[in-house]
Amino acid sequence: MTHHGSALQGFGLGLRPQHYERILAGDCAVDWFEILSENYLVPGGRPLYYLDRIAERFPLAMHGVSLSIGSSDPLNRSYLRDLARLARRVQPRLISDHLCWTGVDGLNLHDLMPLPQTDEAVHHVARRIGQVQDALGRQFVLENVSSYVGFTHSRLAEWQFLSAIVAESGCALLLDINNVYVNSVNHGFDALDYLDGLPRHSVRQIHLAGHSQDAAGTGLLIDTHDHPVCDAVWALYAAALERFGAVPSMIERDDRIPPLDDLLAELDQARDIASRVTTVSV
Repeated sequence: MTHHGSALQGFGLGLRPQHYERILAGDCAVDWFEILSENYLVPGGRPLYYLDRIAERFPLAMHGVSLSIGSSDPLNRSYLRDLARLARRVQPRLISDHLCWTGVDGLNLHDLMPLPQTDEAVHHVARRIGQVQDALGRQFVLENVSSYVGFTHSRLAEWQFLSAIVAESGCALLLDINNVYVNSVNHGFDALDYLDGLPRHSVRQIHLAGHSQDAAGTGLLIDTHDHPVCDAVWALYAAALERFGAVPSMIERDDRIPPLDDLLAELDQARDIASRVTTVSV
């Protein structure tokens, strides 16, 4: 395979088992797929069978949820070894995870918890990213997460926090546009300030997804990934492309997964916006 070492290009989808057969049947206007790394950290079976077939035809990105880069627990070396083994198998164009912590003292909260936005946390996360990049032998890509609470002792805006981590660690960014929008509503900041505050050349990939209103009526937006992308997020996507250029972009759907054609239609919306906004060929 020749995918390793070159960047993603164009427009992708999150790979979901419901779509394996249709993808392999051909006629799928997708440039690349992003896999959930944890689904394939297994010694064999049906998921790896399909993954190998799809990896022969499409470039892949690996996206994880278990690294817990912000935790005070030591990095899980066994997990990192498994991740490196999977990367050797599928030769992904990039490997990403979230700027969060998922547990402490060995307890997994099964959620992506935000960090206090402080200089101390910047140094902590950057140091751990360095260990991850050494273990994987490549640049690591960090995704911004949605959040519903803030820390009273945070001293940095979220975009300043991300930018400082990039500067200190040398990692790149996976910019989740929906998470920027959700947080701008939940925490009362201007989403355009967020985009303008990020280092221009650090964004390697973009996620587009849907969200829900909190059922309890609090006014919070919840990053559920179970709806189509809304108009406000599309508008923010256009603004992001104006700032960052033709960044490879994908639709991320994790629940209430529709037929593949519905996701391909959403991907066409992203293409349309990109063709209007970017002067660089995507």
